[in-house]
Amino acid sequence: MTEEKEFKTLVVQGAVYKTTYTWKFENRVNWEAPNPNHIYSFIPGTVIDIFVKPRQKVKEGETLLLLEAMKMQNQVRMPFDGEIVKIYVKKDETIPKKHMMLEIKPARIR
Repeated sequence: MTEEKEFKTLVVQGAVYKTTYTWKFENRVNWEAPNPNHIYSFIPGTVIDIFVKPRQKVKEGETLLLLEAMKMQNQVRMPFDGEIVKIYVKKDETIPKKHMMLEIKPARIR
């Protein structure tokens, strides 16, 4: 009994190929572009202090919160001028890596 394989189209730099996909390739997690308005933890740790409140206007470089990891206090800073939309963590909360801490929005350009 021969099993008929279904060929799929794969485009690599403009070249079109007919191929079969592996099970691992078909079931992979698709990559999504990161949202620049979400700030995630880059390392697991404990939130020591939060210096901002929702709806607060913040300048680029200002410290938003302190995250303690491996006995070091890491400052999480604002990447651009904007406003705090929502805070997803609390003081003294232990969070894992890639946990959403803050949602921000850029300041309007005049």
